[in-house]
Amino acid sequence: MDQLVEQVRNLSAEQLEELGEALLDFSEVADLVAWLEQQERD
Repeated sequence: MDQLVEQVRNLSAEQLEELGEALLDFSEVADLVAWLEQQERD
């Protein structure tokens, strides 16, 4: 869980806005993990 927190802290302001919108569609932590992995690939 600490790794997830660190990844979120390292997001840009633009990515944080996108995450805020994406969170509405998340139903579990795995959704957040997948979203963060996608950000790393972009």
